Amino acid sequence: MAQVSNYIPRELFSGFHNRTERFAAIVAHRRAGKTVSCVADLLISVIFKVKHNNPRAAYIAPMYRQAKSVAWDYLKEMTRGITGCKVNEAELRVDFPVEGRGTARIQLFGGDNPDALRGQYYDAVILDEFAQMNGRLWSEVVRPALADRKGTATIIGTPQGHNAFYDVFHMAVDNDEWFTLYLKASQTGIIDDDEIISLKKEMPENEYKQEFECSWAAAIRGAYFSAEMERAEEEGRITNVPYDPAMKVITSWDLGINDATVVHFWQVSRTEIRMINCLAFQSTGLPDIIKQIDKLDYNYVQHIAPHDIAVRELGSGMSRIDIARGLGIKFGVAPNQAVADGIGAVRLLLPKIWFDKVKCKDSIDALRLYRTEYDDKKQVFRNTPLHDWTSDYVDSVRYFAVTKHKTEQHD
Repeated sequence: MAQVSNYIPRELFSGFHNRTERFAAIVAHRRAGKTVSCVADLLISVIFKVKHNNPRAAYIAPMYRQAKSVAWDYLKEMTRGITGCKVNEAELRVDFPVEGRGTARIQLFGGDNPDALRGQYYDAVILDEFAQMNGRLWSEVVRPALADRKGTATIIGTPQGHNAFYDVFHMAVDNDEWFTLYLKASQTGIIDDDEIISLKKEMPENEYKQEFECSWAAAIRGAYFSAEMERAEEEGRITNVPYDPAMKVITSWDLGINDATVVHFWQVSRTEIRMINCLAFQSTGLPDIIKQIDKLDYNYVQHIAPHDIAVRELGSGMSRIDIARGLGIKFGVAPNQAVADGIGAVRLLLPKIWFDKVKCKDSIDALRLYRTEYDDKKQVFRNTPLHDWTSDYVDSVRYFAVTKHKTEQHD
């Protein structure tokens, strides 16, 4: 295997570096060395494996600040000995010449800003801690960017329940195009027995199983709705939920500017609530979103939006609620309640919901993953939710949960 400056691979990752498969999916316990191995693998790829001119590679963490804190120092250290290497601190990017193939570039990104990745080509990509990302980042953004140059990709992380990472890994196990690796602390020997005993004493059992034994079933630390979503699974309420033309449809919107706009589609009866569809729009204007909503053959009775939809722009004097009304959608405004109260309302609502497992998959994953912030320094949970991609989906559900529904009034 080709060597990279200041990197000595652990034996556990030798098969990964020497793989012949185009894609890789790796489940690894904490402190297994997965991030440093992945950064090194990007370098190995662009220097020795990629045959195209001007090779491009990307390391993607769930958030941009995570990419910087976790991988940036590794990348700079490993490229320190490359003649002509230029480091761009502002863009978290290194550029260096590759003999006969122009200039290689490796750049760090955050999954919280997928637009930064659009329109690019890539020869090699790492998605680190994929369990914390929206699965659409892989299928809609990264995978297409690999197509024309037949680039490679590695998806890696520690389990956080049944989500997109779970789906990808289990798909990859029986797929000839994919290399897979599953590393549990009890088997790798990286963490010695005394430390494992100590970790088991100090950590809750579910947390230890998730972080070090790579359990897909362990409860996610700080997740708000894990029990409710587990019960929905057990009761068979995550299933096929077709649109019923005899029932009217309610939509609930989380209107994003920098984040995604997420729209949920609901049908409500006296005894149950059906989540029949969920659509997400990134960098899409309100008129275009409304056009997409109008194309669906649904009988709408109510559209719910957050309270700030009524805020008027200083330049035009118009609000988004005015713009929507001009385009044929009359929004009702969700009550301006504290987030904590809204979370409580969602928790009460979830036992009544039937989820379409296909059309609402991203929403189901978001509800499972939505969690409180954790202060690593103080080792305590904060009182506020972590703001990541799951927030857009859960906020849309939250606005529905705190609003009285017209169908309930007319039944």
